[in-house]
Amino acid sequence: MSDYTPQVTGTGLKAGVQRVGGYLAGMVMPNIGAFIAWGLVTALFIPTGWIPNEHFGELVGPMIKFLLPLLIGYTGGRMVHGQRGAVVGAVATIGVVVGAEQPMFLAAMVIGPLAAYLLKLFDGLLEDRIKPGFEMLIDNFSAGILGGGMAVLGAWAVGPIFRVVTDAAGNGVNWLVTHNLLPGTSLLVEPAKVLFLNNAINHGVFGPLGAAEAAETGKSILFMIESNPGPGLGLLLAFMLFGPRGLRPSIPAAATIQFLGGIHEIYFPYVLMKPRLILATILGGMAGVGTFMVTGVGLVATPAPGSIFAYMAVTPKGDWFGVILGIVIATAVSFAAASALLGFGRGEKKTEEKTDVPAQADAPAAERGTVPAES
Repeated sequence: MSDYTPQVTGTGLKAGVQRVGGYLAGMVMPNIGAFIAWGLVTALFIPTGWIPNEHFGELVGPMIKFLLPLLIGYTGGRMVHGQRGAVVGAVATIGVVVGAEQPMFLAAMVIGPLAAYLLKLFDGLLEDRIKPGFEMLIDNFSAGILGGGMAVLGAWAVGPIFRVVTDAAGNGVNWLVTHNLLPGTSLLVEPAKVLFLNNAINHGVFGPLGAAEAAETGKSILFMIESNPGPGLGLLLAFMLFGPRGLRPSIPAAATIQFLGGIHEIYFPYVLMKPRLILATILGGMAGVGTFMVTGVGLVATPAPGSIFAYMAVTPKGDWFGVILGIVIATAVSFAAASALLGFGRGEKKTEEKTDVPAQADAPAAERGTVPAES
């Protein structure tokens, strides 16, 4: 997992937040390929996709509702307790997935590692206490019983708790909307998006409100608050130029999927890795919404997915300039803020220098030139 969760040094609140963010990213980053697969299927085969296909489009729902959360729970469990933890984490995750209308990514990030940790504690208690010949029996039944119990707990308690969290986030956004504080919605929307609550907010809050407004005026700005691809694109561009060098090669594909395909989930793990970058997406989102308000533009329907092509497809006649301007400004502001928060790459150079010093110190004295080599 070190490739996805760079080591964090130091103590304090900042280091603690970075560790938590890195751990969350570590559950998602290994599964980026699955996110890309889902994104491609979505962009291609949904009714508003490039080549709509009802049969292939049936893949979209099960992939985002079941496959992706289960992979996250599996990976989180594996990070805690190896393969046994991975299996128990996946079994526990199915409990929070069943019965939920929205994708339970955040719940999977909690219950998967928790189930694995409990199994790890149990294995520690029984270490060196199992009679020879009973190891497989104890291992299988302990994992099965704990996994099944956590799945029931997830369906009974954990899933409903996270549904309350989702509803609370939606209610907060709704309050800002009703009080004409639209740019301020980014303060809630952008952090909620990174926690994979984007679909719940967009389709559960902005979609119905925007549809009601569009029925009266012919367009609505509410369709543009969560779905604006600009903040995510700006963040990814900053990562491509100034982020960790090991991750930069993955950015062009991620940016293509995010901006052209409209799959915003692709950039969430990059924010989780460096949580301070949420400020960049918030500023970008506020700048975009403010621009949309000033220019008086809106969309006639929800752009699904939030792709630049989907945006253009639901932009009413005469609003092209304002819509594009809002996306460009959101991208520019997010890019500038993220670049500054990344130190314009200076932190990466220091990291490389620190990495080189131990290697030099470990070299033989003769190679460093500090003492003459023996003849």
